Amino acid sequence: METLTDLDRLGDQIAELSAHLDAATAQLLDLIREFDARSGWNTGFRSCAAWLSWRIGLDLGAARERVRVARALGTLPRLAHALARGELSYAKVRALTRVATPDTEERLLAVGKAGTAEHVERIVRGWRQVDRQAEARQTARRHAGRALHVYQDEDGMVIIRGRLAPEVGAVVMKALDAARETLYQRSRETAGDTVIEDVPAEPSMWLSPLPVLAETSYASRVRGAEVADVNGAGGARRGT
Repeated sequence: METLTDLDRLGDQIAELSAHLDAATAQLLDLIREFDARSGWNTGFRSCAAWLSWRIGLDLGAARERVRVARALGTLPRLAHALARGELSYAKVRALTRVATPDTEERLLAVGKAGTAEHVERIVRGWRQVDRQAEARQTARRHAGRALHVYQDEDGMVIIRGRLAPEVGAVVMKALDAARETLYQRSRETAGDTVIEDVPAEPSMWLSPLPVLAETSYASRVRGAEVADVNGAGGARRGT
């Protein structure tokens, strides 16, 4: 009959070997991250995951997870170190990297060390739900905080003040950049061989392109109205 000591020893061997496997997995992930960053897979494969699926026989979904975790650990040194030392299992690290950031890594590392893999998965699911709710609240605050005010002061100068959503602001900035380039090209055509200085530096750098932007927008609207009138007239003639 087996003694309790023999079973304990067997259990210890299982735990020790599992820790060695996790450490080997950490090394594997380091290699995958470097291989991916250096585009070693770009030899006819669509992605690093596709290459892993072909080369080492991983299911494509599992391969994608390996690449995702490998990339994430590049910015999460505490979790990477814990996996390399066998302090956290790959299952826990895989779950934690779904929500961990450099700011939250230390707290999540403590969660990983304190609970089972199932417990960590539950915590991560709850964390992601909280993150989604926080993101929704932030989006709502941004939406409510949007504003655009245009008015004249006592000198007749037009004052424009606005607070735009990031994606809308990015479009406006691109439009202003395009208008600056148009203005610069017009200046070069007018000046010929004369050296033309670029649009003035901040804060006045956005003033010169504004008329070009307004002119382009107005011209586009006029052309649209003309096309609508022509189409309407053609439809009226066909109806007679």
